[in-house]
Amino acid sequence: MITVTPAAAEQIRTSAKQGRMEGMPLRIAVLRQADGSFHYAMGFDDAQREGDARFTSHGIELVIAPTSAPLLQGTVVDYVELEPDKFDFIFMNPNDPDCQAPLATET
Repeated sequence: MITVTPAAAEQIRTSAKQGRMEGMPLRIAVLRQADGSFHYAMGFDDAQREGDARFTSHGIELVIAPTSAPLLQGTVVDYVELEPDKFDFIFMNPNDPDCQAPLATET
């Protein structure tokens, strides 16, 4: 379903430790906007909701809501340097119409 790269997994673990959320799964969501673009969100979430898909990638437990699952199929989450000394998460999603230029989200 979703793959987290080793670089992204390391940053997720660091963020969890800094936020004292170690051991909590990471929820990833996507919403298709009215113009067809995708808006991504992620955060630590220990709530269990009916229909959630749960799996692990590079040691990171991921949770995906059933409404996001089809839109996230095949997505790779990476953590890259976008500009000198500016790192961020990117979503490489084959379902995203803007995938030619991966979208970044703020952490």
